[in-house]
Amino acid sequence: MTEELKKLQWEGWHHSFRGPAKEETAAAWRKPEMDDRRRTARRLCAALEAEKPVLFPGEIIAFTRTMSAMPMIYSPEEWEEIRKTHYIHELGNVSNLSPDYGRVIRTGLQALRERAEALCPGQPVTEEIDAVLKLTARYAAAAREAGMTELAQVLDRVPARGAETFREALQSLRILHYALWCEGNYHNTLGRFDQYMMPWLEKDLAEGRETRESAGELVKAFFLACNRDSDLYPGMQQGDNGQSLMLGGMTPEGGDGYNLLSDLCLEACGELRLIDPKINLRVNRDTPPEVFEKGTRLTRLGLGFPQYANDDVVIPGLEELGYAEKDARNYTVAACWEFIIPGKGMEIPNIGALSFARVTDQTIRDHLAECRNMEQLKEFLARAIREDVLRQMEERKNLYVIPSPFLSLFFDGCLENGRDISEGCVYNNWGFHGTGLAPAADMLAAADRMVLGGEMTAEGLIAAMDRNFEGAEKLREKLRHDCPKMGNDDGAAPYAAWLLHTFAESVRDLRNERGGRVRAGTGSAMYYITHAEALGATADGREAGVPLPANYAPSLNIRLNGPLSLIRDFTVPELREAINGGPLTVEFSESVFSQEDAVKKVAQLVRMFIRKGGHQIQLNTVNREKLLDAQRHPENYRNLIVRVWGWSGYFTELDRCYQDHIIRRAELSV
Repeated sequence: MTEELKKLQWEGWHHSFRGPAKEETAAAWRKPEMDDRRRTARRLCAALEAEKPVLFPGEIIAFTRTMSAMPMIYSPEEWEEIRKTHYIHELGNVSNLSPDYGRVIRTGLQALRERAEALCPGQPVTEEIDAVLKLTARYAAAAREAGMTELAQVLDRVPARGAETFREALQSLRILHYALWCEGNYHNTLGRFDQYMMPWLEKDLAEGRETRESAGELVKAFFLACNRDSDLYPGMQQGDNGQSLMLGGMTPEGGDGYNLLSDLCLEACGELRLIDPKINLRVNRDTPPEVFEKGTRLTRLGLGFPQYANDDVVIPGLEELGYAEKDARNYTVAACWEFIIPGKGMEIPNIGALSFARVTDQTIRDHLAECRNMEQLKEFLARAIREDVLRQMEERKNLYVIPSPFLSLFFDGCLENGRDISEGCVYNNWGFHGTGLAPAADMLAAADRMVLGGEMTAEGLIAAMDRNFEGAEKLREKLRHDCPKMGNDDGAAPYAAWLLHTFAESVRDLRNERGGRVRAGTGSAMYYITHAEALGATADGREAGVPLPANYAPSLNIRLNGPLSLIRDFTVPELREAINGGPLTVEFSESVFSQEDAVKKVAQLVRMFIRKGGHQIQLNTVNREKLLDAQRHPENYRNLIVRVWGWSGYFTELDRCYQDHIIRRAELSV
């Protein structure tokens, strides 16, 4: 049945039921007398009322979107007025959070509705709960009419009441996650799935209701359901939909959280070979080698996940930023890699981005000629980094976020205190990415050797850069191949360590208008493309127009010595200071896995990175010729999966600039 459902999804059977809402339907909620919470609630109600139950033959976890988009709660004119006086992040909706699904699944929506009415009668969220339950009832009726009696019985119970079985818990999660997307929120991650879902599985196994095999089928059914709507994310790339899921890691009480459900999730991903959910795996220096090997088997399949996070670095890093011990131990990731706390964080982990490459390039151009040594150049650069961060903080004042009454049910204190999650929660920190760290380190290494070392003048170097190295090809090659490079264990890593520490120090004392802190990171998101577009030729030998590396990775225009050198260099910086996250991104040639012991070798490399103090790592398995052929003949490669920046997507659905970047990345061999 799993393969039949997968085939129907690939053929897009459910797409025939889809259609966008008409703009005139917005009249139901765009009323001047309605506040923004009520507008959001009315729009969700309208969206769910317009949904038509769609059931795949034989499916056991239901709910499929039929409304592809709903108009905003504001008219264009209203939205423009708000933008005049407020900072709007991305689309303006709450995003990149991890709801506390477990608590809502256990409690049930009916009990939460009763609590909301007791606390404050007439809250908008009660309308939303009613709309979710009405749609669920229509699905139950459709299932009963189709002869799907067991599914109908499950829908009769959840999410209205607390789940009692593993299947009920999965079905409840599917409906709740679905409703959050319909409310307008996106990147609602699935969080620590194996932790909050395991109690139901344990109970079913103990009572003989499920076996390991039947539980695995349920997990696969849920994962298939996640892929059913993955094309509806409103962002720039299909696949970047935020359906990330965390496995393993320390429990809030300090135990080891890797369990049977962790295994079942890894196995389900290997069998399905789909882009959702994106798997993240929490590990530490004592994690058994076989866990790394299980993850590496997914890497071998070319899924681009799991992405690994190191508890030994992340947990103390979060505690140093003021997170409570139990909360730090309970971390998960946002849509890509940013560390967040389920049910407690209204954090915006991608609110800004420092371009290490730009500020370093500008500092070299403005000040290298007046510097006698590297310490003087660093003083200028530290000042430029701080100024850039302060500028971005100033630009982000008076933040406005569209309310999300239904999402607020999933966060500590919101219902009880009458507070919408858009206004804040326990943690309200912001995260700044840090793009182009390796190129910036390479620039400093080249300036140190070539100019401060006396081989040439600053004026000569900058003049060559201004000409994009035209007529200075020998200099370009010397900068590219004879100067230290981050990733080659030849002297560039200390510059990267200094840059990252300086960035962390520049934000350490900052507080946003909600009292939250600012976290430095090593991620890039899409900025590795956009930050490079305005950057001319640079002192590391990079020519104008060459993209920056994605995330925490070596430059694209260098010859790497190999994975061991790469890991040694990228564990030199103190990564507890970069606790906004951003993975070391490593590309492996597909041919690597032709070796019999390749899985063990690659797993050992990941384990080495973790044991040496790395914070995050993600691996891509690529075949350059296959990727080039996929550009020429996309119809033959519709299921070709690649890791993009912090998520996996289908290669043929990516914009050309992202395809080209993946092709340019270095391919390593073990």
